[in-house]
Amino acid sequence: MASESAKEGNCLAYAARDPSGFLSPYSFDRRSVKDDDVLLDISYCGICFADVAWTRNYMGHSKYPLVPGHEITGVVREVGSKVSKFKPGDNVGVGTYVDSCRECEYCEERLEVHCAKGQVFTFDSIDSDGTVTKGGYSSFIVVHERYCYSIPDGFPLELAAPLLCAGITVYTPMMRHNMNKAGKSLGVIGLGGLGHLAVKFGKAFGLKVTIFSTSESKREEALSHLGADDFVVSSDEQKMNALSKSLDFILNTASGNIPCDAYLKTLKTGGVLVMVGFPREINISPINLIPEARTISGSLTGGTKQTQEMLEFCAANKIYPEIEIVPIQYCNEALDRMIKKDVKYRFVLDVANSLK
Repeated sequence: MASESAKEGNCLAYAARDPSGFLSPYSFDRRSVKDDDVLLDISYCGICFADVAWTRNYMGHSKYPLVPGHEITGVVREVGSKVSKFKPGDNVGVGTYVDSCRECEYCEERLEVHCAKGQVFTFDSIDSDGTVTKGGYSSFIVVHERYCYSIPDGFPLELAAPLLCAGITVYTPMMRHNMNKAGKSLGVIGLGGLGHLAVKFGKAFGLKVTIFSTSESKREEALSHLGADDFVVSSDEQKMNALSKSLDFILNTASGNIPCDAYLKTLKTGGVLVMVGFPREINISPINLIPEARTISGSLTGGTKQTQEMLEFCAANKIYPEIEIVPIQYCNEALDRMIKKDVKYRFVLDVANSLK
């Protein structure tokens, strides 16, 4: 391991040291296990675009050295004396946040992701002991049991990892807007890590699924492999016009700017366009929103209760992300390839077998 890695640290990791975002070996001390904590040895960690945004300081507040990763699965090694949900040997997951106030109206509703006092993100936030949280590109993690999830028996840990951000990000708004009713029509903008899972959930719910993409090359994959009902190149004005007032719900998983008016026109009266991707701006004409009582909404990830329910739904319905497993030493190449959209559809780091 590189000499810059401090050998006295009890946790091995890969960290970015500056806004270049380049990740290299690093070690640090995890906090000790408290009464309500779970210590899990990390088996796998999914790679999310947030890992790019934070390691490269896109948000302007990254605290270095920064260890990214918030799609974490592993095996419990130790639990605190008051832990009741988990025991050593259990398969568990950790998602995008690791703490919240547990007192506000949102925490009381198990919507901790919207904590009024601010949730503690899995990396680059301030933990309960005053240290900066460090994520899943590491050998183990210590988390309060409330923010750990039970991975259903038989569900492969490598496949569960992307569900803890990408999966819950698309599942939550679908449930909020009652898009788990067979026969409804779903549009999905973008066919990446989030988009392909939205398609899988849509088909499991019995929806008619239309994929919108800028690339004709994805048509066969979308229809034959993922089972979408229709595939539309968004620049095809004739096809877009043919979909006028036909969709109940659209999920935008793309982070680039999109022609919102063109998509709004495809929604039925009362239809909803939800943003889970992060375009830089949203431009709309009120004429495409107000007369048909359409809605534009936003959504983040999800609360602890719904995340657990999603994992159980995926296990029951055999909903598995499409992944490419890579060693942690490949993390920089993987992040670069993800930026270039050169992955089908989610990278997952094999932490346990490569971080030594």
